[in-house]
Amino acid sequence: MKALRESRASQFRQMLYADLREVLLIEKRAYEFSWTESIFRDCIRVGYHCQVLETPHGFIQTYGVMSAAAGEAHILNLCVRPELRGRGLSRRMLEHLLELARTAEVQSVFLEVRPTNTAALRLYSSAGFCEIGLRPGYYPAAGGREDALVMAKEL
Repeated sequence: MKALRESRASQFRQMLYADLREVLLIEKRAYEFSWTESIFRDCIRVGYHCQVLETPHGFIQTYGVMSAAAGEAHILNLCVRPELRGRGLSRRMLEHLLELARTAEVQSVFLEVRPTNTAALRLYSSAGFCEIGLRPGYYPAAGGREDALVMAKEL
């Protein structure tokens, strides 16, 4: 119950370089093929919407990275601490990123997702994203490469 109360008191803020140590620990626990520190640094440096959701005590629960330009946005990464999955934090981060996209006057939001990531597919579908294409061999996988489903949502 305490974790649920803390998640409601959590706040979104811009990801900082100082957060990268914790973000990388979460990323490596969540994904077999995780982003590197240099990828996160580049996203912060170029001004992408790099957001964290943290508790009042500074505990990062989830983070997201989205680029936005020329009326389009691309959600590049959305990750929740593995031990906090199933608490609606992914949905909160997704809704926050979509609100940032609206503020940036974006018309279309795109993302890629592994076909095997059924939880993410359910989330994105329930948020109004539709499958618009396939990127063959997009993701590294244990047995070689895995395709990516391309999804889009009009705002």
